[in-house]
Amino acid sequence: MDLFLITFAALFSVINPLGSVPIFLGLTQGDPKESKNKTAFWASVNVFIILVISFFIGKVILNFFGISIDVLRIAGGVVICSSGFGLLSGTFSKRRGVNKKVADDAQQRNDIALTPLAIPMMAGPGSMSLLIAMEQDNPELINKLLIVAAIFAVAVTVFLILRSANYISKLLGASGIVAISRIIGFLVLAIGIQYIINSLLILFKI
Repeated sequence: MDLFLITFAALFSVINPLGSVPIFLGLTQGDPKESKNKTAFWASVNVFIILVISFFIGKVILNFFGISIDVLRIAGGVVICSSGFGLLSGTFSKRRGVNKKVADDAQQRNDIALTPLAIPMMAGPGSMSLLIAMEQDNPELINKLLIVAAIFAVAVTVFLILRSANYISKLLGASGIVAISRIIGFLVLAIGIQYIINSLLILFKI
């Protein structure tokens, strides 16, 4: 149960679905409620599929390119720190590759659930590298199942938050969403730094 909660908390912090609410509302502006709910559903499904694939196949990709898990942890820690700093400084969407040009292009396409909402907004390099490291650290089947369950719980949470985007936006307001994003950003930054420190300690055997 501890592993489930730790995985859920880490993924939720890195993905930060609350920070995606303003972008979701902007990309679905003018869409009927049914269409918004459909987009929220498929965005969460895509997030789940991408993260599960990263969790189970990531190690194979690392072996193919000859990348060690500790180097991945450092790289992932840097990416996670970048996301956390983006949340703290208010440049989260730009750091996730969602600039005005991408948003304008998304407005012209029918399906935005995969990109930019799922990739790179939520299921980005930070969450992927986090799960690849977790797969390496938890070889037991029961632990893998708990992590997959945590991924599913995060995906359900993503759906509920995006589905309630209008209500959340009205309830918290722009300043409220920014404040929560800054708090989450601080936690994400701490997670990234911890990953880097742990990896350096292992590499240099301190």
